[in-house]
Amino acid sequence: MHRFHYKGRELYCEETPLSKIAQEAGTPFYLYSIRTFLDHFFKLKEAFAPARPLICFSVKANSNLTILKTLVKKGAGLDIVSGGELFRAKKAGADPQKIVFASVGKREDEIETAIRSKILMFNVESVDELDVINAVACKLKTTQKIAIRLNPDVTPGTHHYITTGARENKFGLDAETAYKLFAESYRYPFLRFSGVHIHIGSQITQARPFVLAIRRALAFIDSVRSVGSPVEYLNIGGGLGIIYSKEKPQTAQRFAEAVLPLFKAYDLERDLKIILEPGRFISGNSGILVTKVLYEKRTKQKSFVVVDAGMNDLIRPAFYGAYHEILPVIRRRSASLRVADVVGPVCESGDFLAKDRKLPPFEKGDLLAVMSCGAYGFVMSSNYNSRPRVPEVVVKGRRFFVARKRETFGDLIRNEKIVKEVLS
Repeated sequence: MHRFHYKGRELYCEETPLSKIAQEAGTPFYLYSIRTFLDHFFKLKEAFAPARPLICFSVKANSNLTILKTLVKKGAGLDIVSGGELFRAKKAGADPQKIVFASVGKREDEIETAIRSKILMFNVESVDELDVINAVACKLKTTQKIAIRLNPDVTPGTHHYITTGARENKFGLDAETAYKLFAESYRYPFLRFSGVHIHIGSQITQARPFVLAIRRALAFIDSVRSVGSPVEYLNIGGGLGIIYSKEKPQTAQRFAEAVLPLFKAYDLERDLKIILEPGRFISGNSGILVTKVLYEKRTKQKSFVVVDAGMNDLIRPAFYGAYHEILPVIRRRSASLRVADVVGPVCESGDFLAKDRKLPPFEKGDLLAVMSCGAYGFVMSSNYNSRPRVPEVVVKGRRFFVARKRETFGDLIRNEKIVKEVLS
């Protein structure tokens, strides 16, 4: 599952003790296991080997350049949702023909930059967006591949904030509208209607919602092919769940065993190519957040462990009520457990990393590991309360490297100035 493990009483990342990293990097910091990233990528690649899919890692899950470069070197494509992510993808050396651009709200300048960069395709979310991409492609005197994002109206049974394939969500187009666009593709002379895209949500632990959505997408593809639309790609999105607590998600192999039989009527090399967009599955359990105990606080009602990482560093617990396991970096030989909240220094009651957990007693300076933070961790962090963002550290075997430096107070005001004209 991951390469964070105890040796004796101390927690290690691969072959490196966390206390050593904390001593040099300071706390808090994000920590990534390179080998875990690659383990999960290759599990998915091997499971789907008969289909030879294009696996586009979802940059929104973890956009660290070292991580992106590592995956790109092993053949991964990238799924992007902004001009900033395109910039990162290019910096990481991604093959433009392995980049797909999603997002409901692509700006015209982002679209133009992506077309100039010769990306593989856009996943189109609306008729208005289709008009803009066609106009930009016309201006650039080129033809651009696009995929229509189909909303299959499938409820995946995950948190409603990360459900994206139901009828009431903002994502994708209903089948009737999408069919009309394919049938009238001649209205868009600078676009090539090359694919269909679906993505039904995130942290989905069972195959059934995927199977239902893919069946509907394949039926849709068959229907538009019957009117002459040569669909080349089906992008089945991402959303595979991981273990945060007691979840029992499907493995990559079981997911492939459930999905691949749906394509038995298709030649997956010449007739219909598959694209996958995994993010959390590859990165979620590949990273942790390491933080230090500042205080233990006890009231008549509760006990609190106050640490130096807050909701600005990891927003998921406050935002989604997400669960992250909390482990001591160095275990004591014996300690009785008590119930406590793990909270940060941010001035919000929602600033917590864990609620009502059975934890051993801690002392000032103890290190804690907040597990399963490799996806939607650092990428969602902020400078709220004027707190500099923390560093990102990568480990490979016995060596560790700072892949992103800790921000300074100077970084907080780098783009600001005091406007003297308003002071008089």
